[in-house]
Amino acid sequence: MLTGAGLAAVAALALAGCSDDSARTLRGTATASATAPTALATGQVAPDGATSDVVTGLEAPWSVVRTGDDGDAFVSERDSARILELRDDGSTREVGTVDGVSHGGEGGLLGLALHDGDLFVYSTANDGNRIQRYDLTGGAGSWALADATTVIDQLPKNTFHDGGRIAFGPDGMLYASVGDAGQRSEAQDRDSLAGKILRLEPDGSVPDDNPFADSPVWSLGHRNVQGMGWTADGTMFASEFGENTHDELNVIEPGADYGWPEVEGTGGEDQGFVDPVQQWSTDEASPSGLTVVGDTVFVANLRGEVLRAIPADDPSTSTEYFAGEFGRIRTVLEGPSDTLWFVTNNTDGRGSAQSGDDRIVSVPLAGR
Repeated sequence: MLTGAGLAAVAALALAGCSDDSARTLRGTATASATAPTALATGQVAPDGATSDVVTGLEAPWSVVRTGDDGDAFVSERDSARILELRDDGSTREVGTVDGVSHGGEGGLLGLALHDGDLFVYSTANDGNRIQRYDLTGGAGSWALADATTVIDQLPKNTFHDGGRIAFGPDGMLYASVGDAGQRSEAQDRDSLAGKILRLEPDGSVPDDNPFADSPVWSLGHRNVQGMGWTADGTMFASEFGENTHDELNVIEPGADYGWPEVEGTGGEDQGFVDPVQQWSTDEASPSGLTVVGDTVFVANLRGEVLRAIPADDPSTSTEYFAGEFGRIRTVLEGPSDTLWFVTNNTDGRGSAQSGDDRIVSVPLAGR
């Protein structure tokens, strides 16, 4: 999800420093997916044209990261703990299985991100959620997982509210969403990592300029963030599951408190909390993955079974696409050649699977 020439430059610089052929082949560096700048790098964009299947037959897919400018990508499957390589022709092969994954409820193999030729993986283990960095061997058509290094572990976990999204921001730092793990009050405790967005160096150390000294906490007061993305000017958006009242789209600021569990949705400013820029009833949303293309924020919705497009410069408004057409939508990312990809999630035990589910769907994008 490179959002403009500035982020592309970050990616190019990072790749130039890699020392092996495998790392030079992978393009994901600055953010959670890798895309070269296109004619749609600025301005509002929208789906415009017929959809097509990129791949079918996936099992509870959770995250997708592009590995180049074509249709090659890595896909995580939550329950099988498999990482698949998706080729441009729609074929898939297994890159490897992440060891020690404990799946159940909302836990399992969750977020993926690429940085400097390494694959970062967020998953649930017996003793908590964790982020690992995997070396990769091989190349396109033969990628394999090699050595794993723990970046951070023993993050709060539960049957529900495991967060799980990871992404590299335009500053080169690793951002991770950690759910409240059912411990509501912990979201307001700065000493707990539950209900937080974390910001880490790629090696897991705490950046010196984080808002709280010696803490990976970037923002707090979250229930269950599952989508993060940045506009070209560095504005960070995050999508968040509410409880029974409102789901949220937030603009994330360092050190800010977004109110959970004291407030859900708007109405917290008088208490010192940051209100969402947009909210939805929980039965029409359940927002999961998020991406930014040009100046448009796209949010995938599970329970709402819809894709929303939100102008970054007017984030209180949105347009709905594909309502009820594909079932539950887990995540969304910029595809190759001015397209948008979104990922269904109908085989995770909560949806109604259609023939061929789960799938990655592609739709052309055009300027508005």
